[in-house]
Amino acid sequence: MRICSRCIYDETVSGISFDSDGVCNYCKMIDGLKAQYKTATPEGQQNWMGIVDEIKKAGKGKKYDCVIGVSGGTDSSFMVAKAIEWGLKPLAVHYDNTWNTAIATENIRKVLGKLGIDLYTHVVDNKEADDIFRSFFYANVPEIDGSTDIALAETLYRAAAKYGVRYILEGHSFMAEGVSPLGAAYVDGGYINTIHKRYGRLRMRTFPNMTFARFLKWTLIYRIKKVRPFWYISYDKASAREFLEKEFNWKYYGGHHLENRMTAFNHAVYFPQKFKVDQRNNSLSAAVRSGHMNKSEALREYAQPPYVEAEIVPYFKKRLRISDEEFDTIMNGERKFFWQYKTYKQRFERLRPLFYILAKAHLVPMSFYLKYCFPFKSSGR
Repeated sequence: MRICSRCIYDETVSGISFDSDGVCNYCKMIDGLKAQYKTATPEGQQNWMGIVDEIKKAGKGKKYDCVIGVSGGTDSSFMVAKAIEWGLKPLAVHYDNTWNTAIATENIRKVLGKLGIDLYTHVVDNKEADDIFRSFFYANVPEIDGSTDIALAETLYRAAAKYGVRYILEGHSFMAEGVSPLGAAYVDGGYINTIHKRYGRLRMRTFPNMTFARFLKWTLIYRIKKVRPFWYISYDKASAREFLEKEFNWKYYGGHHLENRMTAFNHAVYFPQKFKVDQRNNSLSAAVRSGHMNKSEALREYAQPPYVEAEIVPYFKKRLRISDEEFDTIMNGERKFFWQYKTYKQRFERLRPLFYILAKAHLVPMSFYLKYCFPFKSSGR
C-alpha cells in the first residue's frame, strides 16, 4: 500500500496521485491554500481583519452583519464566540434535520444564550427528512447525509437574504480538517432530486433544497459572500474545545461529526463498512501536516476501528423503517457513485471560469471550485 510521504493518505483515496518525492496531490492542494490565504501568519491575520472591516461596513445600521451556521460542534460554537470578539453582529442559523443529539442542542443553547445571539432555525418535517435519507440508502451511494449539507447551505442563504446580510461565515479549517477528496463526498441539489425522485415515497415540501437556479440567484443576484475565517487565522481544535468548556460549560460529543446521529452513523458505520472509506484520515492527515501529531501516532489511531455508539444502528433501522435483513442486504450489496446518477457536476465543470471568478470574490468557497469544477478521476476503485 503506497502512503503519502507527508500525510497518511494512501493509494485507495479517490483522485490521489504522488510526485517523485511521494507527496500526494492533496498535500500540495493544502500548500497552495496556505500560500494563497497566508494562513496563520501575521499577513493572514491582517487580511482577515480587513474582511471584518468590510463586513461591519456592509452591515452598518442593520441588526445583523453576518450569519453563521451552528450545529453545537466545536468549529461553529467557537466561530460565534470569535465573531463577538471581532465586534461583529452575527445571526446564528441552524438547520434541524431532526437527528440532533441532546448534547449538541444544549451546546447551542449554552453558547448563544451567554453571548446573547439570536437563532434562526429551519426544522424539516422528520418523516420527509427520513424519506430522503432512506432514498440515498436504497440508491447505494455514499452521500447518505449529503442532504443535510445542501439544506444547511440553502437555509443560510435564506436567512441572509431575509435580513439583508451580505456575509456568511463558515467554520471550516483546512489546516485542522483537510479537504475531503472528491468521490468520498459529493452532493448537489440536482443529485438530491434525482435520488429522491427514484427512491423516495413522500413529496419534498419542507426540505430546503438548493437547485442550480437558486445557487446562481444567491451568488450572482444577491451576491452573498461565503468566507472562512479559519483559512486566514491560526486555529487549533483542541484549544477551541478547552475555551468552550471553560467559558460556556460546553460538552464534547466524542468525536468529529458525532454531534448529529445521522452524521455519526454515516462516518462511523456507513462509509467505512459499505464503502471502505474512513474519513478520519482527513483530520488525522491534517494533524500530521500541521505538526500536531506525528505520522506513526496518526497511523496507529487510524488502524483502530471508528467509535460506534452502541444504539446507533438500531436507531437508524427503527427511524427509517428498515428491517435487519434489508439493512444487511444493502450494506453488503452493490456500491454506486454520483457519476452514475444525474447531477450538476458537468455544469460546474463547463462553468469553471465563472466559478473561479466567484471563488476569488468569496461568492463560493475556493474548495468548491477546486473539488467540483474539474473532471473527476477515480482512483482505487
